Amino acid sequence: MNEAKNIVNKISSYSNIPLLAIVVNFVDILAHKRSDSEVLREMTPDESAYRSLTRSWFEHSYVFQILKEFAQRNCTVVITTDHGSVRGMRGAKVIGDRETSTNLRYKFGKSLKVDPKHAIIVKDPLTYKLPSSGINFNYLIAKEDYYFVYPTNYNYYLNYFHDSLQHGGVSMEEMILPIVTLEPKSG
Repeated sequence: MNEAKNIVNKISSYSNIPLLAIVVNFVDILAHKRSDSEVLREMTPDESAYRSLTRSWFEHSYVFQILKEFAQRNCTVVITTDHGSVRGMRGAKVIGDRETSTNLRYKFGKSLKVDPKHAIIVKDPLTYKLPSSGINFNYLIAKEDYYFVYPTNYNYYLNYFHDSLQHGGVSMEEMILPIVTLEPKSG
């Protein structure tokens, strides 16, 4: 928030440079914190409420102020994202050791196992130009709306992450990225 406020205050010094990139992480943080916060879960029990909260934040944010300032200065603005997200609706039991990565939509580690209906199993990382840490090192990438859950406390985590927004897997929602170009009004 402080950095966005700072940009608003210095907007005149930015409007004449050929390219300015601003990273806004609020929506990503909100998506991840929704699982951890009882208040956020109550405020956003479904996708419609999540979108409503995001819209309300945007309308009152410094980001919206920045866009309005750039519009008044006849700047072209391109908005995109680095990834999409998917609602995790189905758990997939995964077997791995303590050294396995923690992401809910992809895993890497030694001798990982999951039902192949729920994930892409990358047995030879080098074939996919992925890093490898030796023998039996593999990757799991969740398909559709699956998220990975370990057998320990399976039902607790299955419910805890159900209907949470996740990214890192293979779904249309995560891999097709929106892009919009806002041009100054002519005339």
